[in-house]
Amino acid sequence: MTDERETFSHDPLGHATVRSGMTVADLAEEYAHAGIGATALHEAVEVTTAMFDDDVTLFFSLAGAMVPAGMRRIVSDLIRDGYVDVLVTTGANLTHDAIEAIGGKHHHGQAHVEGKTEREHDETLRDEGVDRIYNVYLPQEYFATFESHLREEVFPVLEAECEADGPVSIQRLTEELGRANAEVNERDDVEEDPGIAAAAYESDVPIYCPAVQDSVFGLQAWMYSQTTAFSLDALADMTPLTDRAFEADEAGAFLVGGGVPKNFTLQTMLVTPRAYDYAVQLTMDPKATGGLSGASLDEARSWGKLEKDAQNVSVYADATITLPLVVAAARERLENGDD
Repeated sequence: MTDERETFSHDPLGHATVRSGMTVADLAEEYAHAGIGATALHEAVEVTTAMFDDDVTLFFSLAGAMVPAGMRRIVSDLIRDGYVDVLVTTGANLTHDAIEAIGGKHHHGQAHVEGKTEREHDETLRDEGVDRIYNVYLPQEYFATFESHLREEVFPVLEAECEADGPVSIQRLTEELGRANAEVNERDDVEEDPGIAAAAYESDVPIYCPAVQDSVFGLQAWMYSQTTAFSLDALADMTPLTDRAFEADEAGAFLVGGGVPKNFTLQTMLVTPRAYDYAVQLTMDPKATGGLSGASLDEARSWGKLEKDAQNVSVYADATITLPLVVAAARERLENGDD
């Protein structure tokens, strides 16, 4: 009977074991014995390990509330340690990254408060000047500090460049933000790490932010442009970004969340004669809606964004849980020579 089954092969599941003293890479190996999401996470570690190789140009896409959720240092360390060649992210993540760099802090909060409806809870936070991101709180005064940071440390430099040469690129804006974050962080002896934009600036890693207008960062840039020569060229980043894709011998896409950063990263390959050789996606969005954020990477293959023989995997789970696991296991394997 077994020999007549076309797609079945004898490959019985094992059972994951855990023990005291295990490393993250050890745990990831145990996931390989199991099924469903565990299998996907183990495969994600395998593919991530492959595309963290020095010969692979890595495009890292960061969407969602990953900075306010506490994932900031993971990304900045990857950049500083040479694993990331290009970062594509949101204006919101850059806003929250800068707030931490210049001395602000996000705080543990509550999604619900006993005895109050969610609406009543949020009305109270509104009255108290506190913004909520699920169970993370951010006092609104930090946005005023961020605005001052932009107007004093970032925009004037770019305004002068615009007066001399015309509108600057969004990547040039993010570069200047990284420089200013790093300088203020050191000057003011801020306890927190200078962050993602600073790491990218110091490591010569370009940051592309295709929907910068959709953020407090973008709002402040627009407001500043109303009374000064400062202006952005939204198309200027396309050439250097596609040049990186053209020049890559092998390319990998590490996608945290979906949205604009995901598509901007993947579509880059549509104007090159090749596609991504590796891709990992960490998302909670389902495939069934037909939306971009949950779309499988196999679907991206049909568009020519991934090579037909690309190694790819999508992990459908909370990225604040999966990102640290996948990155830690892949880094451990590489740095211990276990790849």
